[in-house]
Amino acid sequence: MGNKKNEGFDMQEQNRARQLEVELIAITPDAQKVIEQAGRTCYMSFDKIDDDSQAGFIKRLIKIGHESPLEHAYATFRIKNCSRAMTHQLVRHRLMAVSQQSQRYVDEEEFTYVVPESMPAELADEFHKDMKTIQAMYHKWREKGLKREDARFVLPNACTSEIVVSANFREWRHIIIIRTDKGAQWEIKKAAHCILDILKKLAPACFEDIVPAVT
Repeated sequence: MGNKKNEGFDMQEQNRARQLEVELIAITPDAQKVIEQAGRTCYMSFDKIDDDSQAGFIKRLIKIGHESPLEHAYATFRIKNCSRAMTHQLVRHRLMAVSQQSQRYVDEEEFTYVVPESMPAELADEFHKDMKTIQAMYHKWREKGLKREDARFVLPNACTSEIVVSANFREWRHIIIIRTDKGAQWEIKKAAHCILDILKKLAPACFEDIVPAVT
């Protein structure tokens, strides 16, 4: 009995320590150069290309609403320690490629989970107990012979997940603008802020005009 209590305590501490992670896996090499080449093709203005022309040209494209050249550059991110509630929102953006941790094939008997930011400290232990109860439910149905794909029906949106997402720069702009809005859900807002910070460093002309709303 003592060991089980310790296991529960360890799990609580583990989940309290988990932080959402965003990792850049890949990005189009010389992305702003690629975008300028595509955009210049529209206007046949290759003679205006020089070592310093990319940023100004891309900013002008964005200002006039001509963003289709930005579709020629892509970025791929891995997002870890996020909840299924968050990924359900993210995958609604259709113009992207998605690969996500499967609850059908991955065993979830010791699933980790995200604690909502709004959870009052005095209620946190009760939340952890509920998660332990759900773990027991999942384990029960697995022992009764249900396949993982069916036992997962009792799992909560709080379960952590891992997802890899690829999208072009135009779609990333759309996602970031929508998901850093003041009314966006806190977890996807965090992910969008992380993605924006990374893309601003690597392709500043394409993203530096995006100023997230102050929450």
